[in-house]
Amino acid sequence: MVYLDHAATTPLDPRVLRRMEPFFGEIYGNPNSIHSAGRQAREALEDARALVASLLGATPNEIVFTSGGSESNNLCVRGVASARRGRGRHIVVSAIEHPSVMATCEALQREGFDLTQLEVDRDGIVHPEAVAAAIRSDTILVSVMHSNNEIGTIQPIEAIARIARDRRVYCHTDAVQSVGKLPVHVGCLGADLLPVSPAPDTLSSTSVQAVGLGVDLMSFTAHKFYGPKGVGALYIRSGTRTHAQITGGGQEKNRRSGTENVAGIVGLAEALRLAIELVPEASAAQIAMRDRLIDQIPIRIPDAMLTGHPTLRLPNHASFCFRGVEGEALLLSLDKEGFAASAGSACSAGSLDPPYVLQVLGVPRDYARGSLRLSVGRTTTMADIERLLNVLPVVVNRLRSIGLHAARG
Repeated sequence: MVYLDHAATTPLDPRVLRRMEPFFGEIYGNPNSIHSAGRQAREALEDARALVASLLGATPNEIVFTSGGSESNNLCVRGVASARRGRGRHIVVSAIEHPSVMATCEALQREGFDLTQLEVDRDGIVHPEAVAAAIRSDTILVSVMHSNNEIGTIQPIEAIARIARDRRVYCHTDAVQSVGKLPVHVGCLGADLLPVSPAPDTLSSTSVQAVGLGVDLMSFTAHKFYGPKGVGALYIRSGTRTHAQITGGGQEKNRRSGTENVAGIVGLAEALRLAIELVPEASAAQIAMRDRLIDQIPIRIPDAMLTGHPTLRLPNHASFCFRGVEGEALLLSLDKEGFAASAGSACSAGSLDPPYVLQVLGVPRDYARGSLRLSVGRTTTMADIERLLNVLPVVVNRLRSIGLHAARG
């Protein structure tokens, strides 16, 4: 099986598993207990917190551990809404946010909050001037994801965050797809983390741009960068007011109650360390494979449409729509040929409708129903990509032929 669905999840790195193993049995204390077993677990927890913070340019007390990206997004949106409702009840989001942000905002609408959804251009970009125009005197939060899980487009978050900061509005970014793939830094751009290409607004095939965000809150999760499932984090800049959404024991400095998942948190920290260490090498290889797909698929398959920005996109992400093809049939056919891919977000799998992001972009329905997301990883090779480029046109042509015969019949 050639696994091309790394945007949905990544395999656990064996080095991460080895780092976690002692915490499944040998170091088993509750990190909130005061005895030696508890203190040993607490030390590992806080060491992991400090490592995560240092890798992202934060301080340890700005990192809150959660069960994953969806909880981090919920904690951010609901936590800010609860803490700042006295200042205002207006929230600004992009129209292509992850469901864990969008559904939470829509629930808040039913509770009396006002929501503005920002339009995106045909490549999925939110323009900073649209954010500036949407902010009102009662706006309390702007939430725009850093990179889109379905089309891979990367947003100008630093510019958006600067606008929000100048207007004294909190800025959140869902960086679930970016952390571990790009050198994300929560502060403003300073020294280059990686060489920057001559065209600083693109991710070229030779380099990766350093990403400094300047946001107040940022969500991420371990299983997108070869860590364990069921553990994530929310960065909350010091001084940013939020209210806990899971209450009880007061863990995580009263920001998220519940006994911490020490093994998972240790795994998250180790996975993040390895991912950031490998970003230069991994990104160069993945960009080459991504660009090969983007270049060749429209040439080899008629009526194929690239979705998302052609260059301002995740280094490992290529997404397309094929006219006259059903996405589910395409995925099943590829699976039979030995390729694992997806039609979009794994969080909305099972829906018969085209991915909502494609609907927002205005992709014609006869194209949008045939969406395909290809996301490469550390073990993907150019030979895998060449094999897919040989198989995919045959599969698409066969499905189109079947559909044409069915329509005539």
